[in-house]
Amino acid sequence: MADLFDSAPEGGRAKAGPRPLADKLRPKTLGEVIGQPKVIGPDAPLTVMLASGTLTSLVFWGPPGVGKTTIARLLADETDLHFVQISAIFSGVADLKKVFEAAKHRHANGQGTLLFVDEIHRFNKAQQDGFLPFMEDGTILLVGATTENPSFELNAALLSRAQVLVLERLGLADLEKLAQRAEKELGRALPLDGHAREALLEMADGDGRALLGLIEQVNAWSLTGKLDREALAKRLMRRAAKYDKSGDEHYNLISALHKSVRGSDPDAALYWFARMLEGGEDPRFL
Repeated sequence: MADLFDSAPEGGRAKAGPRPLADKLRPKTLGEVIGQPKVIGPDAPLTVMLASGTLTSLVFWGPPGVGKTTIARLLADETDLHFVQISAIFSGVADLKKVFEAAKHRHANGQGTLLFVDEIHRFNKAQQDGFLPFMEDGTILLVGATTENPSFELNAALLSRAQVLVLERLGLADLEKLAQRAEKELGRALPLDGHAREALLEMADGDGRALLGLIEQVNAWSLTGKLDREALAKRLMRRAAKYDKSGDEHYNLISALHKSVRGSDPDAALYWFARMLEGGEDPRFL
């Protein structure tokens, strides 16, 4: 029986599989990252750390598709650290032990390790405590990523050894830059009129990865003309807005609604009101 991971047929090289657009457009330097000026802009925390050579362990807090993994990879490149990525969803104690042992070996040979832990809040208290000695002795530089409030989900001991940086949803201007970058990679403009293009950006709901997925769908259609907003809406489903009726998004959105009402901004108030209703909020609460 052929091995699942057999390489090329005899006498030739295996053809690489198709790469998603998000992978093709992954930034090569921090300067290519779109958005997040509060984190990587001039005089922003990461910029200052890198300039001074004092990069510390970090926790990136933000929604999906805003660059948490990409920035972590680029930090490893900038600091000549070996990059290791794990997910708290799929990793257990045995996996962590292997990662720490390999990092200790590299450390003994003069090379540091940047350990990127996706969904770090999924690790329990004991697992989170397991990172502490390796952070303290310099075996690893930890970069955790979470979509949940670190103050509630991460141990105080871990938070005291890491700086929390908040990454924000991409704005429409950022998403437009990303769309233009995608068009350059694809070699053609998207078959959308101005209103449809704006609708496409809105469908991504601030998620760059989601936008590139939508662009791949649109690019695959055989069209002779440009679609308008209504025609696009028929072909694509709007991405479900991120909402959690009992978690951070609940409190973030109700806070935004309160501020809009207090600030006498009816348009904004109606937007947040509708966003919560669409997300499944109990109308009686609202």
